[in-house]
Amino acid sequence: MAEPKIIELNNGSMQVKVSNLGCTILSLSVPDKDGNLGDVVLGFDTLEPYQKGLAPYFGCIVGRVANRIRDGKFSLNGVDYSLPINRPPNSLHGGHKGFDKVVWEVAEHKEGEHPSITFTYHCRDGEEGYPGDLSVTATYTLTSKTTLRLDMEAVPANKATPVSLAQHTYWNLGGHNSGDILNNTAQIWANHITPVDQYTVPTGEIMPVKGTPFDFTSEKQIGRDIQQVGLGYDHNYVLDCGDKKDGLKHAAKIKDPKSSRVLDLWTNAPGMQFYTANYVDGVVGKGGAVYNKHAGVCLETQGFPNAINTPNFPSIVVQPGDKYIHNMVYEFSVE
Repeated sequence: MAEPKIIELNNGSMQVKVSNLGCTILSLSVPDKDGNLGDVVLGFDTLEPYQKGLAPYFGCIVGRVANRIRDGKFSLNGVDYSLPINRPPNSLHGGHKGFDKVVWEVAEHKEGEHPSITFTYHCRDGEEGYPGDLSVTATYTLTSKTTLRLDMEAVPANKATPVSLAQHTYWNLGGHNSGDILNNTAQIWANHITPVDQYTVPTGEIMPVKGTPFDFTSEKQIGRDIQQVGLGYDHNYVLDCGDKKDGLKHAAKIKDPKSSRVLDLWTNAPGMQFYTANYVDGVVGKGGAVYNKHAGVCLETQGFPNAINTPNFPSIVVQPGDKYIHNMVYEFSVE
């Protein structure tokens, strides 16, 4: 069995601490406009709170299927599957012990100008109710002075299976201990969202954001319209209008006015859950910082939630012999 540990990636201008427990980003430090390094992710100083389940998915990779599956049920190739109902009445983020709670193998760790770490996990047939063996790989690489890339792959061995991984870091570009993100601005390259029912499961419709509080097609303060969407944003955006770079489309841009830090996110995924930490409430994190509601923002690029039960959504089923590939690039800068 692999032991949980913390590994550092450092290229001299940014520093990232990751763990093979859930492929978790514990800290990520990048410079502000004055060149001061600041840690811009919510999390804990040690692995113990993650192991005890105190993290609301801070920094981890979630799977086999991210987000909610309605009633924890789906059918595939004539077989009915039942998943753990860990967020009643639905199954969330892979079940009771999803990919965020398992210890992955460290397959490779490279130092140097472009340091990287590769984690692997072999998921068994029937694990958390899902069909078929699945081999999963996740590689974090510092590809430039202030760019982090994540490449995720999954290969089913013997049965078709739904696969949709997401990276669940809570970002706060002012610094993890700087309060809420409501005065950060966001731009999201999405003309549509998938609206949800009372249990946060998509209804199946695809709704234009124009003229609604969900419209981030041009840069606006995250807090500007947040009162109009219940507890806050927790919605899947249809990434349908971003420009492309190296085969990835522009998904989102977050900016903190005080530090001038900017995060640009690029991905090949069809959707992105935009989540404003609505359920974070008095979590004591790194250095004793207390994280409250809206203390961070999650940009979880993904397949659409509950796609396995929604025929008009892009399919998340991967066949044996095929490969699931999900790439993300986090580009930090100051503006």
